[in-house]
Amino acid sequence: MHIPDGYLGPATCAVMYAAMLPIWTAAAKIVKKRLKAKQAPLLAIGAAFSFVIMMFNVPIPGGSTGHAVGGVLAAIILGPWAACIAITVALVIQALLFGDGGITAIGANCFNMAFVLPFIGYYIYRLAGSGSQVGSGRRVIAAGIGAYLGINIAALCAGVEFGLQPLFHHTTNGLALYCPYGLKATVTAMLGGHLLIFGWIEAIVTASVIKYLQKKFPEMLYEEGAA
Repeated sequence: MHIPDGYLGPATCAVMYAAMLPIWTAAAKIVKKRLKAKQAPLLAIGAAFSFVIMMFNVPIPGGSTGHAVGGVLAAIILGPWAACIAITVALVIQALLFGDGGITAIGANCFNMAFVLPFIGYYIYRLAGSGSQVGSGRRVIAAGIGAYLGINIAALCAGVEFGLQPLFHHTTNGLALYCPYGLKATVTAMLGGHLLIFGWIEAIVTASVIKYLQKKFPEMLYEEGAA
């Protein structure tokens, strides 16, 4: 799902950076206020886990990649705001040191994977598991559903961002300056791989880890509103 340099126009990149700036600011304030000192190492572990799992990239036609992210898992353990910080750190390191995702596209990649994915996936998990105990099997299923839907909605956002480029950035005779593919092609390419493969990987990994934590370390599972 990493968007490389040269596929989004400068205006789109600027808008995505502008959209993420208040989100990063809010996340930093909320995490500083809510995250306990003993949870700080978990934030680093969450970033490291997301970094590692995202390095297993499979190319997708159109200029992007498909992979698991671990965003909903991080949100269930740390909360969605802390997950946003953790995944942002992983994405920035990947872009700056490994060329995985473009520097100009950091805002867009963070919007998709560090904001849309963990927040939507986490609240789907909360909705699907509402009324159940933290250690229930229903929460495991809810985690898998949230992970599957979260990563696919994030992939849809990336497909839309790609597909809008020919409309926004083209020459006078209609030649695309950046991503040359329209919405039909980009959305199909991004959603196809994630609906069929990567979403299931994300769901299985997330549900499996949550099941393990329920048995061994239930206190690690984040409960919104808990002291």
